[in-house]
Amino acid sequence: MKNSDMDPVILSALREDIGDGDHSTLACISPDNRGKARMIAKADGIICGIPVGKRVFELVDPTLVVTTYKTDGEAVAKGDLILTVEGPSGSILTAERTALNFIQRMSGIATQTHAMTDMLKGMHTKLLDTRKTTPNLRIFEKYAVKTGGGENHRFGLYDMIMLKDNHIDFAGGIEKAIAKTNDYLKAKGKNLKIEIEVRNLDELNRVLAVGNVHRIMLDNFTPELLKEAVKIIGGRYETEASGGITDKTLLQYAESGVDYISVGALTHHIKSLDISLVV
Repeated sequence: MKNSDMDPVILSALREDIGDGDHSTLACISPDNRGKARMIAKADGIICGIPVGKRVFELVDPTLVVTTYKTDGEAVAKGDLILTVEGPSGSILTAERTALNFIQRMSGIATQTHAMTDMLKGMHTKLLDTRKTTPNLRIFEKYAVKTGGGENHRFGLYDMIMLKDNHIDFAGGIEKAIAKTNDYLKAKGKNLKIEIEVRNLDELNRVLAVGNVHRIMLDNFTPELLKEAVKIIGGRYETEASGGITDKTLLQYAESGVDYISVGALTHHIKSLDISLVV
């Protein structure tokens, strides 16, 4: 990731944490006090966010020297050294929590994603994230999914059309929603892929009768019904399964031959990887 992408988010996080000063540090740490700290993994997982954590230290104090021992996407074991930071002790203490917050959360996402993509090895189906991300942290969380071996769905509302059930209902039905969307893209001169959600086989058949989409999302289908739906579609359109799919049910859905499985929990229901900074 580029500094220009990271810096606005990191600076906002630092402002949130520091406010008018790190008074705990200012009160008892001399400005000329220097030290060194080590970032250590306290659990097994996939590390992610090292460039972000490094940038936190740099933005707090450019004189801090950060040495990294792991790279994003690398497996870590409990006790592994991730990085060291050396310089003014006060700066290390001020940056500590923000750096850890980013790396712990991103590593948690990468670890869970890696575990689920590992289950899909040798299968046709690919794992996707969703837009269920922490506000303002999407760039980091979707990066963590990629680091863990998953794939990114659309980044936002602007880079792909997704006609969900509410869009369809407000538009007046499947047929009208598809027609209006294609007319809109033509009028605006935009070349965006269209995905449409269906909730049952009746809605699927209505979509197939109209066409003019790129991907069909089969929402809250059982594994058995999903397999039937994928067979009916017969490769004419990309297929995606969604709706409460977990690591416990992932393989059942993948066995249907569906192209993609999207899992919102990759980014919105994650346990951060346990990491600490030790002086």
